[in-house]
Amino acid sequence: MKGLFIQSVTACALVCTVAGQNASSEGWAIALPGYRIALPRDNCPHYDYRTEWWYFTGNLRTSAGRAFGYELTFFRHGYRPPGDRAPVTSRFVMNDVKFAHFAVTDIGANKFHYDSRTSRGAYGEAGFGEAPKLAWIDDWELDWTNNYRLKAANNECAIDLVLDPEKPLVLEGANGFSQKADGTGHASYYYSISRLATSGTVKIGAQTYRVDGTSWYDREWATNQLAPNQAGWNWFALQLSDGSDLMLYRMRLKNGSIDSHSNGKWIGSDGATIDLGSNDFQLDAVRRWASPVSHAVYPVSWKLSIPKLGLDLELSPAIDNQELNVAVLYWEGAIRIKGACSGKPVDGVGYMELTGYEGEAPGLAGSAR
Repeated sequence: MKGLFIQSVTACALVCTVAGQNASSEGWAIALPGYRIALPRDNCPHYDYRTEWWYFTGNLRTSAGRAFGYELTFFRHGYRPPGDRAPVTSRFVMNDVKFAHFAVTDIGANKFHYDSRTSRGAYGEAGFGEAPKLAWIDDWELDWTNNYRLKAANNECAIDLVLDPEKPLVLEGANGFSQKADGTGHASYYYSISRLATSGTVKIGAQTYRVDGTSWYDREWATNQLAPNQAGWNWFALQLSDGSDLMLYRMRLKNGSIDSHSNGKWIGSDGATIDLGSNDFQLDAVRRWASPVSHAVYPVSWKLSIPKLGLDLELSPAIDNQELNVAVLYWEGAIRIKGACSGKPVDGVGYMELTGYEGEAPGLAGSAR
């Protein structure tokens, strides 16, 4: 289904400014049931909401079998609410801040490279939604025409990748409305493309590698997803060898229990989906890793059981140290999967994110993964 989302790039001029019927105390729109997600509109920015992101991860290999993981995420975080945007004369007074996280896992070398950037974009060096660019900060860039293209580089590593969707867009939660905690407004609009054929180059130091593999794209926007009693989350994007994919997240409360709003979605090889509630899956941590830098202790290996799907899986990190210590502290990295589906062997690759194990989780102040 390559090229499934071919759309006119001029559609990005249709910047979404749909406000909910209700708003936060500061005037930001909040996510409410009933909104209908559609492309190309919702690939573009939503300036009435405080926070949004364009999130890509993937697992790649060279023809010789050298393996890499990568993450590139662009964030928009608003600080001038829609009702408080009086005209200004200074270009330095912006409505939002732009930031991005970039990481490459060099699995064979047991090395993790990461970086971040932040910009006001006062001179156009950073921004969102100007075709063909969806998001950029300097030479870190997300382009979208008949496919997606990702470019990022620092002194240690670089990526230049083309991503073609192999499955249709998936609406996470209830038709794209993802409730993260009790109460009105603790929710986001959320969709995914769970499998994109990926090709291009990864550069480590002076060496450039031609790679192929699969990626995952998550798109989310909200104003205040999480509640004060939530500590963080464990999130998984799994791509299995039978062609199916699986998104799961588990919200953790500060008292040590699991929030009932934790859920997930299974995506079949044909794009068909099955919703998963918090009682439909069991996640048990089997090994932890302590960061020598932050001293956070992360549960990096898991057993996952989903009886209604006949799935019993073991999830383990490609390498242990995939911790990003940027403006926020979290573990985000490539994982490996093995197990069984209805008694038949299955394996796969994926990505895992673990937040709130040291310091405040991103999202508690309105900005999430």
